[in-house]
Amino acid sequence: MARTHDEIMAALPPERQARIKTRAAGMLAEIEGLKALRQLTQRSQEQIAQSLGIKQPSVLKIERQTDLYLSTLRRFVEAAGGTLELRIDLPGTGAFTLMGLGEANPD
Repeated sequence: MARTHDEIMAALPPERQARIKTRAAGMLAEIEGLKALRQLTQRSQEQIAQSLGIKQPSVLKIERQTDLYLSTLRRFVEAAGGTLELRIDLPGTGAFTLMGLGEANPD
């Protein structure tokens, strides 16, 4: 008989269980693509299209693109109810947020 996930995890040493749980949490914090973002926010392509003032097939096209303008990405994220931040990590300077990219009228 097959063992369950809980049974397998319980058989592992505590430090390995902790490593697995940490990695799983990190993976859950990452999403792959705009379709996953939209699904995470429980919005349909039609709802996103209405927020963006475009037709549903255009949302499908945006979700399939691998190269987007930041302004398109920002608008899509906002239509899904979120905000976009661009975080930069540079050696010796640490992390910072780059502001004003992808905005229609940056100051």
